[in-house]
Amino acid sequence: MTVQGVDRVSFVQEWEDWHRQKEAVLAGPHGFLAITSLHWLSAEPGRFEDAPGAWSSTADGVVVQLDEGEELTVDGQAVHGRHDFGVIAERDSVYVGSGDTLLEVAKRGGHDILRPRHPGNALRTAFTRTPAYDPDPRWVLSGRFLPFDEPRPVTVGAAVEGLEHVYDSPGEVEFELDGARHRLTAFNGRTPGALMVLFTDRTSGVTTYAANRALQIAAPDGEGRVTIDFNRATNLPCAYTDLATCPLPPAGNRLPVAIEAGERIPLERGGQP
Repeated sequence: MTVQGVDRVSFVQEWEDWHRQKEAVLAGPHGFLAITSLHWLSAEPGRFEDAPGAWSSTADGVVVQLDEGEELTVDGQAVHGRHDFGVIAERDSVYVGSGDTLLEVAKRGGHDILRPRHPGNALRTAFTRTPAYDPDPRWVLSGRFLPFDEPRPVTVGAAVEGLEHVYDSPGEVEFELDGARHRLTAFNGRTPGALMVLFTDRTSGVTTYAANRALQIAAPDGEGRVTIDFNRATNLPCAYTDLATCPLPPAGNRLPVAIEAGERIPLERGGQP
């Protein structure tokens, strides 16, 4: 894609539609902005103000014990008394209903967690929008995917101090910007063959969120070519709330250039409109 060959009106409209949909998910009734707490479960059953039941993490998985009068909805069925969720896989989540609240039961960094999501959470109800750079076709770059012979496990830090995540990396993404060549370690994206990169750059901590931004990249074509659209660089949930366990970028994914594209520091973190 070249700047000269772009219909700028359509380009901006497509970006605005994409960003509106992304914001709708974030600020939905049970999106990340609805999370009211992050509970790290242990072998000792614990009760929490924003969720019914006593929750524990056992060798056989997560267990909840509901008192008389307490109820959860699991897979559309009312649950009373004791319920065993079994062992939850790393980065998986199970969602359980409790009135208008959704309870996320998950595993992050090898630890079982509980995250209640209440639609009335003030962070959600006060949300308006996420500031972003104006979409500009010059930030749509051609690149190529350089696959590894075998996927490599990559350990990265997390927004929660002391927590680590391990992702399999299928390879690197290479591109040129302002005459310099750059490579970013890629992880698997949301759909088969797609890629995702976590990165920081010289805007990080200045106009964009300091810890990380994420970029989804469509699957490479038959010759390994990819399109890298930095206009679609997004904040992870940790940019809005301390109740997220987001991964940090691999050490090599810190670009020595200013990527003045994509989402900026959220208003909730002191960002500018």
